Amino acid sequence: MITTPSIIYSVLAYVANPGNNTISIIDIETNLMTYNILVRSIPYRLAITPDGMRIYVANYGDLTISVIDTIANAVTATIFTEGNPSGLAITPDGTRIYVTNEDNNTILVIDIATNTVIATVYVGTTPNEVAITPDGKYAYVTNAGSYNVSVINTNTNTVISTISVGYKPSGLAITPDGKHAYVTNKFSDNVSVINTAINKVISTIFVGYKPSGIVITPDGMYAYVTNAGSNNVSVINTAKNTVTATVFVGDAPSGIAITPDGTHVYVTNEFSNNVSVINTAMNTVTSTTDIKSNSFPIRILIKNGM
Repeated sequence: MITTPSIIYSVLAYVANPGNNTISIIDIETNLMTYNILVRSIPYRLAITPDGMRIYVANYGDLTISVIDTIANAVTATIFTEGNPSGLAITPDGTRIYVTNEDNNTILVIDIATNTVIATVYVGTTPNEVAITPDGKYAYVTNAGSYNVSVINTNTNTVISTISVGYKPSGLAITPDGKHAYVTNKFSDNVSVINTAINKVISTIFVGYKPSGIVITPDGMYAYVTNAGSNNVSVINTAKNTVTATVFVGDAPSGIAITPDGTHVYVTNEFSNNVSVINTAMNTVTSTTDIKSNSFPIRILIKNGM
């Protein structure tokens, strides 16, 4: 009997470049940039479906979301939004995407099967980032202009709680067990830790200057925070909620993502036009990948191999 060999796809990183309206692709095995996908104006943040087949790109400059087919690495659809899209997150079941619209203080809920808006949720002022709990029941939204976090029940698409945090909350990540949400407060130079069972801040961790992006390791033991103003990354021990290491990277680090096995963290350096690769065992930079000049890479996500 003749069998057809399985196709194995590399683990890839996708980088949003608002400077030239592209999404760059980095092969994680070689840490080389392999391809650029042209999207629309000022791509800002990205989200990937659980099956890894589609990436959604929030184009901050023209009120659209580009949908990328990750097999063809091409844009296959464009969704028009009701305002400037900023953050976005996809539910664990892959059926809906939640999008923050900064200029009208809303969250759009988009049906992924049809790429149409099915609900609009009013939140705080200037919603920036959104993350969804692992069970898919709640969406947490950072509201940069009102210094708080909105909690949305995804079954009813209503706000059930509002949590005061620091000044200009920006990035947001939820632990793999869903018990805590970590919020970077850009102009407080700290991170708020929210207990999701009671929706209250239980700890405040001071990090570097202008913390922006945040990612949590797959085992939930550490959080990595990009400090855009001090050109470094803070490593937080989540059991103690203390900074245990500081890793210097490039100029204006913003976006951050972690490999599926948790061994490496990838950081976009907006003003250096490159991506730093951190080995999480040593917390040192082991590689730097150049992106095209004046691309200003701002966010990154990693797609699992298949």
